[in-house]
Amino acid sequence: MADKDDFLQLIKRFGAFLTVKISNLLDSLDSRSVGAIAGLAFAVVFTWRLWRSPSGPQRRLPKRQAATSSSSGVRNHSSTNVATSGVTPSSDDSNAQNVIDEFFQPVKPTLGQIVRQRLSEGRKVTCRLLGVILEETNPEELQQQATVRSSVLEVLLEITKFCDLYLMERVLDDESERKVLLALENAGVFTSGGLVKDKVLFCSSEIGRTSFVRQLEPDWHIDTNPEITFQLARFIKYQLHVSATKPERTAINVFNSTSLEQFFGSV
Repeated sequence: MADKDDFLQLIKRFGAFLTVKISNLLDSLDSRSVGAIAGLAFAVVFTWRLWRSPSGPQRRLPKRQAATSSSSGVRNHSSTNVATSGVTPSSDDSNAQNVIDEFFQPVKPTLGQIVRQRLSEGRKVTCRLLGVILEETNPEELQQQATVRSSVLEVLLEITKFCDLYLMERVLDDESERKVLLALENAGVFTSGGLVKDKVLFCSSEIGRTSFVRQLEPDWHIDTNPEITFQLARFIKYQLHVSATKPERTAINVFNSTSLEQFFGSV
């Protein structure tokens, strides 16, 4: 009877433990992978099988035979009380709880998962080149050189995996276009299959870039020009304004970040 009571007590304790874990999981489900749920199921099965194994719950310590001396009898009586008062802690119980705790550890999402989540599953994205993808910040610099920012490459390639991405920029001459395309090609932007040269657009004015965006009707537009961002806020669902400072005028559907990679938490 005592063994049964001990086992029931263990079941109750484990039930309370799972209740807390499930509550914590539901409260922060958006930041954990589905694997945590599978871990819960595995933990339940693992623990149930552990308790059903021949070793089972830790049994009571056997009563020691009474000694002939009165002092030995006192010690035996005390040992018996300890043995019958509850379940003796065991390494098996500790190991089982450690295994369960490991399954409930937060799982860090991949960069691809973060990109999809931050873009709200948007399928079409337009993005300017200067100051976002390129180190250069004005068209005059592009006449000398074009340099792809190495820190943005990983995020850019993740976007091309599931988004229809268009890159665009204002340039002053055909040579600047050639330099930009060559820089993107050397950086491996076109090798992933998600972006082709035909989706890199060039214009001669800021108004031209605005027209490109409106014609393409993307889910997201990424830009560094606060005026263009403000003008497009009525027409584009979401925008990301990349700048070290927040613009004076902004809309509720415009996000701000110091860089594209910082927005997705990859730096």
